[in-house]
Amino acid sequence: MPTHPVSKVVVVGGGIFGVSSAVHLSRLGIETILINDGPLASGASGRSLAWLNSARMRSAEYHQLRMIGIDRYRTLSAKYPDAAWLRFDGGLTWDADDASNEIMEALAYEKSLGYDARHLLAGDIPSATPGIATSAVTRQGAIFNPGEGWVDLPSLIKLLVAEFVERGGQLVTDAGRATVTLATGRTTGVATERGATFAADAVLLATGSEVPRTVAQTGQYIPDGTPIALLVRTKPVALPLRAVLNTPRVAVRPTPDGALVLDSAWSEEEVIVNPDGTYGVKASTLQGLLDEASKVLEGNPELELESYGVGPKPIPGDGEPVFGRLKGTEGYYVAFSHSGATLGLIAGELLAGEMATGNEHPLLAKFRPTRFG
Repeated sequence: MPTHPVSKVVVVGGGIFGVSSAVHLSRLGIETILINDGPLASGASGRSLAWLNSARMRSAEYHQLRMIGIDRYRTLSAKYPDAAWLRFDGGLTWDADDASNEIMEALAYEKSLGYDARHLLAGDIPSATPGIATSAVTRQGAIFNPGEGWVDLPSLIKLLVAEFVERGGQLVTDAGRATVTLATGRTTGVATERGATFAADAVLLATGSEVPRTVAQTGQYIPDGTPIALLVRTKPVALPLRAVLNTPRVAVRPTPDGALVLDSAWSEEEVIVNPDGTYGVKASTLQGLLDEASKVLEGNPELELESYGVGPKPIPGDGEPVFGRLKGTEGYYVAFSHSGATLGLIAGELLAGEMATGNEHPLLAKFRPTRFG
């Protein structure tokens, strides 16, 4: 059902979903205010592996949206062909040598969708993509997806925000926590804990893992599967690696400045959540990630810790994105999803279009918050 188009929007959240939506709204001529609790990219977007992909197995609708998301990055890459912060040098993945190995099943599924996927045994890898310790690849082999890539989200956010401000958008950072204000079944704007108020016809809530908790105040339910994630950044190291690696014990991607970023499932589980809500990370966890990354890189280089980020990684409870207007609340939109990098540009484009016109986009039909009742 179409809603009324809007003339003024407040976007809450300075990560990729919020910033992308804000710049797309400004391109459509909508007066837009972008508010963040702290600096831009200070949440999940600042500690994301930011792998651009639609690998492995998921619903057809989610795969389609991700592929269109990657298409938008291709367009951006054509505009900035020399950008060090956006690369399409492929992705390489292999599984453990045990009953959990699904490489051949994943390969068959990807090929059934027309996703560019090539099965490589260890000896085939150097001619396909450089920088990998082939001795680490399990006997079932690996999948190389040459169309995949990565983006440095803080760099992209900086670029998009510059355009947003140039187009007349209002940027408010370090605003503290924002509350969506409501009256008679519709959104009236946003109030911040610093005492500022911003009136608007519509609000987009793009605050990552805070989204389910915030919309619960309206009586609406969005299941939350958010884990606490850890992303480690190494000091710059001279390596030929270009692809994103997803291996049983570590994921690795290059960065614009020659460093690497690393994450894994096991290291997430070792993060300590303190009673006051802060996080603790053991030195052994950090060193373990560095060691695991060294094992999968050609020459087993010694990797040194530069920094790390720890905090919530937004994932809806059913694993599928949540985009669109809340049921029964005129003008209240949400963006809450895993794969913020892959979906960032397309989600912002589609959400901005929905708010500007009042018409729901069919690509988001399966991902609306109303599916949770």
